[in-house]
Amino acid sequence: MSNLLRLIGRRLVAFPLMVLGVTLLVFVVMSFSPSDPARLALGEAASPDALAQYRTDHGLDDPLLVRYGSFLVGMLHGDLGTTSGNTPVTSVIAGAFPITLQLTLLGLVIAVVLALILGVVAALYRDRWPDQVIRVVSIMALATPSFWLAILLIQWLGTVPGGWGMFPALVLGWVPFGEDPATYLNNVALPAFALGVPVAGSLTRVVRTAMVEELDRDYVRTALGSGIPRREVIARNVLRNALITPITVLGLRVGYLMGGAVIIEIIFNIQAMGQLILDGVTRNDVYLVQGVTLTVAIAFIVVNILVDVLYVLVNPRIRSI
Repeated sequence: MSNLLRLIGRRLVAFPLMVLGVTLLVFVVMSFSPSDPARLALGEAASPDALAQYRTDHGLDDPLLVRYGSFLVGMLHGDLGTTSGNTPVTSVIAGAFPITLQLTLLGLVIAVVLALILGVVAALYRDRWPDQVIRVVSIMALATPSFWLAILLIQWLGTVPGGWGMFPALVLGWVPFGEDPATYLNNVALPAFALGVPVAGSLTRVVRTAMVEELDRDYVRTALGSGIPRREVIARNVLRNALITPITVLGLRVGYLMGGAVIIEIIFNIQAMGQLILDGVTRNDVYLVQGVTLTVAIAFIVVNILVDVLYVLVNPRIRSI
């Protein structure tokens, strides 16, 4: 427990520094945008005097470091600016981010379940036909882009001419799980599956390799020679020790899942972070793009901190990370 608390303490100390670095990077990059926030806010018909007054009131003519300091102060108070439609960026993101997070988590669950099942089976039957079949399937899944798989799933199972019509090709309205679980699962089935399959392909190879390495260790042969059932050795010892490497890869893949979710949302017409960033880029809405990018980056940092904590929970022998 003390190791876990020390790890959490170190990550909490480092968290503000990581967030500061991310905010600085995003702010500096977006400051080079040719878009004029004053003109976006007031419209093309605004007079030069009105534009100048807006820039003065909002500190747009201040030096870069001064504007960055004001941005940090506003962010600490939950103010990320306003969109070109004069809607607070924070409220827009608050409505969209939970949907993207749900889609990411569902894709993650699908990837983990498939990878554990296929990876463990491949390791237990290594160099035999189940291992060979799973190897081919995992390579195919790894080589399949999520957006391409999403289009194939729509053509095959979606409500389009020639499709089976089992799942909606476009999500016309987001229905929360609490309101209608059946409709919710029907809407997210194809997007989550398209998102999780490529990650499952890479994780399957990692799980299989880690399991094979553990199965070849001396303690496994000693346990089996002592008469302990093979199933018990694999479930209690081998699988737990083999999870360290997959968890490492999983933390890195969460960023891929979030980035993929943005594209998948656009394909399935899910009104979430993907649609926000597309609207922001299309309208040259600097504050909206900046807010969405910053939110996703901070979420990625939080997820990786949680993955670091999982290291200790899975294997307490880890002392420092």
